[in-house]
Amino acid sequence: MEKKLDKGLIQVYTGDGKGKTTAALGQALRTVGRGYKVYMIQFLKGGDSGELHSVERLSPDFQIFRFDKIKKFFWTLNEEEKADLKKRIDEAFDFAVKVVKEEHCNVLILDEIMGVLSNKLLSIEQICQLIREKPDHMELILTGRNVPQEIVELADYVSEIKMIKHPFQKGIHAREGIEQ
Repeated sequence: MEKKLDKGLIQVYTGDGKGKTTAALGQALRTVGRGYKVYMIQFLKGGDSGELHSVERLSPDFQIFRFDKIKKFFWTLNEEEKADLKKRIDEAFDFAVKVVKEEHCNVLILDEIMGVLSNKLLSIEQICQLIREKPDHMELILTGRNVPQEIVELADYVSEIKMIKHPFQKGIHAREGIEQ
């Protein structure tokens, strides 16, 4: 990695509204456009989504990594599926630790990491330790609902995306190219 950020900060996109991953992807697009390298690790996502196809077309400087095969909501999984998911989450987190230690990118996005915490698949302390170990010139972006106060205190930016109205309330499900 040749180019380095002058100062890397901690960003959090949280809230019950649509757009947390989209905001992180927008930041990634801006970052890659300036010649920096971005890694996004997506947790709790296993289905097809438009960003996977876009990133393939963009640049080798933006990569998305998925370790999960999950295509259902966590609360619908049986115990065996939850155990398998926990193993995959651990692998993804170990990869994130390696990316931070070896400085593989300028911006690391941990997409839906708050969902991992809410479902107790990783501990808040594990995430806080990763944040504290982040190199000064690496930006770290975390997304998901219900950000713990400990992470808020470590963050430089915290943006809450609030749902006022959502098409799901009218029975309109996720649409290809918009929500997925």
